[in-house]
Amino acid sequence: MAVCAIPVSPVPAVELDEELITRLDRPGPLYLSYPTADRFSDAFDDGDYLRAVAAVRARGGRHPLSLSLHVPFCDTACHCCTRGKIVTRDRSRAATYLDYLKREITLQGHLFAGMNRVEQLYLGGGTPTYLSQEQLEDLLREVRRWFQLAPDEAGEYTVEADPRTLTPQRARGLRELGFNRILFGVQDFDPAVLAAVNRAQSESQVLDMIGAAREAGFHSVGIELLCGLPRQTPATLQATLDKAASARPDRIALRSYVHLPRLFRGQRRIAAQELPGGAARPGLLSLCIERLSAAGYVYLGMEQFVLPGDALAVAQRQGRLQRNFQGYSTHTDIDVVACGVSAIGAVGSTYSQNARTLEAYYSRLDQGELPVARGMRLDMDDMLRRLIMRTLMCHAELSIAAIEQAWPITFSDYFADELEQLHALQDEGLLTLDGEWLNVTARGRLLVRNICMVFDRYLRQGPGAQPLAYTL
Repeated sequence: MAVCAIPVSPVPAVELDEELITRLDRPGPLYLSYPTADRFSDAFDDGDYLRAVAAVRARGGRHPLSLSLHVPFCDTACHCCTRGKIVTRDRSRAATYLDYLKREITLQGHLFAGMNRVEQLYLGGGTPTYLSQEQLEDLLREVRRWFQLAPDEAGEYTVEADPRTLTPQRARGLRELGFNRILFGVQDFDPAVLAAVNRAQSESQVLDMIGAAREAGFHSVGIELLCGLPRQTPATLQATLDKAASARPDRIALRSYVHLPRLFRGQRRIAAQELPGGAARPGLLSLCIERLSAAGYVYLGMEQFVLPGDALAVAQRQGRLQRNFQGYSTHTDIDVVACGVSAIGAVGSTYSQNARTLEAYYSRLDQGELPVARGMRLDMDDMLRRLIMRTLMCHAELSIAAIEQAWPITFSDYFADELEQLHALQDEGLLTLDGEWLNVTARGRLLVRNICMVFDRYLRQGPGAQPLAYTL
């Protein structure tokens, strides 16, 4: 059961209140999924996944798929990284991994035979461009053997790339393989900041690769920056933002760095005294909004800035914007088939995650089994709350009447406890609430995560293991 309330008014512009941010902001999930991955259970296995695929087939299986492939390898370790990765210069390990990844693609291809049209492909990492051009060709050949990729104009085919590992020729090669969107991990332009996180990268490398991607004909070029890094100051961040905006990428993902050395060993090499203090965060946030807005970027929400003509901005204006594991998307609610170590998929009313070590991943595939290690089956309450959160994050408003028409609930009764918290946030100016609509205000857009957290019933059970991010 699903409904997405189409906005009847434009999404409000962002209004930044530094005092409000300082007082109310607290770390919370990015909600690329709900429930979040830290709530998955080891009791969920490949049998549960097979039943989920069978249920999709029983319903006709006519909807397109999103295919997510994970390559975990990197040449070097950036100290600020929070991803699951394997740092090695032994390229034979990637060759072995590719062999197993193709085995998993084959298993998934058999499962989805006859309902295998793919309209969204995401190759992430790690560093996918750690693989050679020949290895990527081999991988995409296997994908096309088992899945039907939509034409270039209809599909979103994204590859993450490290600008330090690319050349103009390599960029053209990625485009020729069928990728039409590229996302560069940049993090920052300042040499002192980059040195503090062990990232040897020149400004010219980044700018040259953005230009090369444009010349190669990618439909969308995006970059990822981090706010709150060691040695980052308002002056250095402003310079980074201005350089990024002058390159005119279609999308800028501006992530908030969260320092959790207990969970991420690489972060233990970062000097805590070099991090911007908590009191500095609202000022840095204000600077980001000011500089990117002045450069003509639209704040889409949840850390994402886009040019007004970008497909995501158009989808938001038209009430079609969606959100899934890859972030914001123009595609409707879509099944995600995930392949690779630790990859997370979403099929039917389930989430599943593959084994998180190479040893366990290889062992399951050697036995001819899918490497599903954990996951969960969503109940009606999970799906309802997920829908509410996605609608608020995408459109900043929710039709209560539409929810009640599509779901067997009375909103005021079902969410009685949540309404008490929402009224408190209304008093703070984050939202307006009546019997028909919940509207996020301009002041509330930067704190929409706080609003979504009100609907997260798992947070009442205590914090999970998932790293949390601050508002941006």
